[in-house]
Amino acid sequence: MKKWIRSRLNLKADFSSEKEYEECVADLIQHGMVDSMKNLIQHGNTNCLEHSLNVSYSSYLICRRLGFDYRSAARGGLLHDFFLYDWHRGKPYKGLHGFMHPYFALQNANRYFNLNDLEKDIIKKHMWPLTIKFPRYKETFVVLFVDKFCALGEMVKCMLPELKNEMIK
Repeated sequence: MKKWIRSRLNLKADFSSEKEYEECVADLIQHGMVDSMKNLIQHGNTNCLEHSLNVSYSSYLICRRLGFDYRSAARGGLLHDFFLYDWHRGKPYKGLHGFMHPYFALQNANRYFNLNDLEKDIIKKHMWPLTIKFPRYKETFVVLFVDKFCALGEMVKCMLPELKNEMIK
């Protein structure tokens, strides 16, 4: 996992932070349902597990640096998109994915893991303001902004080859 984190995120972190991050999320990463997120495409060519790890680790580093609850940020960030369906092919509900998936992610996370209130808030409100209810914790804001930043980067990365081909024409 260390190699993956370094190669995918290209973030500067010391060995102790990598080890500490792994300890924060070890029980989640080892769970088969979390592992199944790698079979679901999230943004562009990035699967749901990669996206969630990007959000989780970046949120962990930011919260650690700011003196916030980095453990809950890492865990909530990893489970924020734990909805477990391919939203590109259909969904088990009526309505727009952006508005509804946090509730399914929280329902699934509660089914498989014991969560604290902060982790629940992160999962449920990471799509604010679409989720209407205001985030309760500063760590939730960190995760929701990191989520938007990562999603944008993943979509741009996917579009770059197309843009390059258009420029060549």
